[in-house]
Parts: sequence; C-alpha cells; structure tokens
Amino acid sequence: MINTYPEIFKNEEELEEAMSRPTPEVVKMMEMLEGDIIFLGVSGKMGISMAHMAKRACDMAGIKKRIIGVSRFSQAANKDYLESLGIETISGDLVNQEFIKSLPNVENVIYLAGTKFGTQGNEPYTWIMNSFIPGLVVEQYKNSRIVALSTGCVYPLVNIDSGGSLESDPADPIGEYAQSCLGRERLFQYGGLENKTPISLIRLNYAIETRYGVLVDLALKIKNNEPVDVSMGYANIIWQGDANAFILRSLMFCESPARIFNLTGLERISIHDVAIKLGELMGKEVVITGKEGKVALLSNSSEIVKEMGNPEVSVDKMIEWVADWVGSEQRVHGKPTHFEVKDGKY
Repeated sequence: MINTYPEIFKNEEELEEAMSRPTPEVVKMMEMLEGDIIFLGVSGKMGISMAHMAKRACDMAGIKKRIIGVSRFSQAANKDYLESLGIETISGDLVNQEFIKSLPNVENVIYLAGTKFGTQGNEPYTWIMNSFIPGLVVEQYKNSRIVALSTGCVYPLVNIDSGGSLESDPADPIGEYAQSCLGRERLFQYGGLENKTPISLIRLNYAIETRYGVLVDLALKIKNNEPVDVSMGYANIIWQGDANAFILRSLMFCESPARIFNLTGLERISIHDVAIKLGELMGKEVVITGKEGKVALLSNSSEIVKEMGNPEVSVDKMIEWVADWVGSEQRVHGKPTHFEVKDGKY
C-alpha cells in the first residue's frame, strides 16, 4: 500500500501528519523490533517527526514501546509537543558525560545530535558535538543497536555523470564540518568493533520539507527576486517523511562492523531546471547566474533502495509542495542548507 498525500499542505499540522505517517514497512518493523527506542538529539529538524512516526507505528501495530526523546529542549514547545504525543522526554546536554551516563538503558538508539550551521569560526564546538559526543554515546550504549545520522558531505565532490559516490568509495571530506562528521563515523565504527555493537551509519543528503531544504532555499531566492547561482549545478534530495522511514528501518540492518548507507533520492536534480519549475509554479521570473560545474556533491542510494525499496514522494511533488508553501508565505525555518558551498565552510 502506497501512502496518498494532499495536493498542498494548508498548515503545519497537515505537514507534520504527512512527515510522521508510518509506511506499512515501518509498522511491520516495529512489530518485529525488540525493545524500546531512544532518540538522542530529538529536537532538531528531523527528530520530532521521526519520533512521532515511531510512536504512530507502534500504535498502529498495537504494541507498547517506550519512545524517548532526549534534547536540551531550548525550545520548550518541542518538549510539550512530544509529550502530548505520548513520547517521553528527558532534558539535558549530551556534552555532559554524567548526563549521558544517567540515560536509561534502551535496546535501540537513534543518534541525531550534531551541528552544522555556524561551524565556520566555531570549530572547537563543532568537533565536540560531531565527534566527542559519539564516543561517549557508543560506549554508553555498547549493548544496544545504534543508528547514527551522518552526512554525504564526508565524500568529495564527484563528476556529475558519475552516478554519485558509493558507500565503498573512500571518504575525503572537504572542510572542518565534514571532517568532524567523518570523526563521528570513526568513533561509532571504533565502538562497534571494540564492543561488537551493531550499528548503521546513515549518510544523508538532502532531506526536504516545505519549511527547510534545498528547494526552500531556491524558492525563497525566487520569491525575493534574488538571483539563483547554479555553480553547484546538481544535487540529490529526498522527502523528509521518506528519510524518517528509512532511518527507522535501518535499526533492522545494524551490523558490526558498522554498516553504511547513503540516504537520498534516486534522481540527480538540476538546480537550473528546478529553479525554472519553481518560478513557473510561483508565477515569478527567475534570474540565473553562474555556470554549472562538472562536479557536485552527489551520492548513489542504490544500496539502501535494494534493501528497503524506493522513496514514495517524487521530486515533482516536492517541488509543487514547496512552491505553494513558500509562495503562500507560510512559515519557514530560516536555516539555509548552504548546499551550494564547495569549500566546506558552513
């Protein structure tokens, strides 16, 4: 059974419902999965809808699991919202080693913590968040399954006709943010080998929803009559609801040594062509600048698709949703992805 989605999202409640709607495969996975689930870094861009999806899947399967969300909860409303859904919350800072030691023993861990924005000029904190905390977590949860979110930024730029980087390709991160993310992976890999902890590492690029993502970046430029630079001419994108489902299902694919999955859409999108399509849907003229280069940050997602099937939401549908959302001046997160960056400085 394939989920059906609305033509447009009228409000954030409809958007949240769509992003947290479990696929039949997620429901089936929850039926088979032993133990409770803890989400570390739950209050970020993806964690809330992902934890909600896990809770909904358990409810649909008629099973009881503790779904626990851990965060500093700098936005108190996120804590209240999760608790209203029946998700337990724990407030604290993962930088604090004693706090991590105080967390409950849980069989399944989804690790979502990390930092990207403003990393340029704040490198020490970037390394603490992206590399130090994973070392603490993988020791604390050495007897659990761990799915850890990483990024496709650990790969170098590749030829646009290459088909994208494969999991077997060597990592060669550009800039300290991407280097610190490879550090995250290495800490999880070490812990997985040392303690035989089953782990999945998810190299994601780029998750899309109507308030955030590559398409929102483009739509906002078009709406504000700003030129669209196509120097980074291509990208991969995936609907956040699809990404949520794949990440949750990765619990069933954890291994030691850690298994790596690229997570993104099957298509290589052209920034030029997508910008023109957004402009048409928004009734706006698009000004293109720059020249498309021969390299881009592209990943090949054939491995995860082989294991879990295709994403449900098409690129065309994502474009339609974002064009309507931004064009109707609904709320966005105001956090550019910086997908166009080539030097690794975020």
